[in-house]
Amino acid sequence: MTIKEAILKSLDDINTLTKYSEICEHIINNGYYDFGAAKTPDATISALLGDFIRNGDTRVKRIKQGGSYLYYLTKNEQNIGIDVLSGDTKIEKVEVVRSKKVKAYEERDLHKLLSSYLKNTDTYSKTIFHEQSNGKDSNQIWTHPDMVGIKFLHLQTKTSQIFLKSINRVDTFKLSSYELKKEINSDSELKKAFFQAVSNSSWANYGYLVAFEFSDSLNEEMARLNQSFGIGIIELNSNPYQSKILFPAVYRDLDFRTIDKLCKMNKEFEKFIEQTEKLMTASEKYASGAEKELDEFCDKYFSNDTEVETYCKQKYIPINE
Repeated sequence: MTIKEAILKSLDDINTLTKYSEICEHIINNGYYDFGAAKTPDATISALLGDFIRNGDTRVKRIKQGGSYLYYLTKNEQNIGIDVLSGDTKIEKVEVVRSKKVKAYEERDLHKLLSSYLKNTDTYSKTIFHEQSNGKDSNQIWTHPDMVGIKFLHLQTKTSQIFLKSINRVDTFKLSSYELKKEINSDSELKKAFFQAVSNSSWANYGYLVAFEFSDSLNEEMARLNQSFGIGIIELNSNPYQSKILFPAVYRDLDFRTIDKLCKMNKEFEKFIEQTEKLMTASEKYASGAEKELDEFCDKYFSNDTEVETYCKQKYIPINE
């Protein structure tokens, strides 16, 4: 069973109010899910229980007791006791929404977090909207990356810059492709997202799969896929500057035929390549203007930590304490 199915099965077995740590222990003891070499499986369970609540999943409810939450299945509500759930005991009132769906963040809300992380590494990034491409083929989602990025090689002297450009302009920059997901919790989810990243990044120097949440149980499989196909994996953080590369991407030569195909299909991608070429070939006199133009065309990013926190609250993105 999946990790979420294991949580629901354990809540059903326990059939009363319980803590996330007790649910984790029950899953392990009964062999419902293999966490592999994960060091903090209880933290994974806690995060997924929070997702049930935030996403308005009516199967799971919780009440607050002191500084922690107790969880239970909605279908077992009658077995728990009305005095507990109504707040007649020391346990605080139920803190779940029964009929109103809890607001959750969208996948594209994460793009600004990723663009801020990339900007901090001197990488310009741009979201590519596949729905704006020519044609209505739904399979285009396996052709387009979610975001593209470019990083320039900054040499210190004018002589070395001119020398490198005269040898091979391709060596003065590196293009990257990013496939972005909210969360990946199972082996099947990982493989689907990973091979989408493989397909979408065939044109780039580096390809990455990015997610806000990865299950700890997937570390071994991520390492295997990374070694076999060279796609890097980035774990995105609500504080973008704490995001980290779990597995680095392997360098590949650019596929200019695919780049040409993407330019024909998507005007935004074509303009990104155009802006890149303009900066790459600009003389020293116009380089700063071309760089500013590229920066304005690319995705926006945060200026400070306060902006990050405000944005995450507005978009209902969980903030790591």
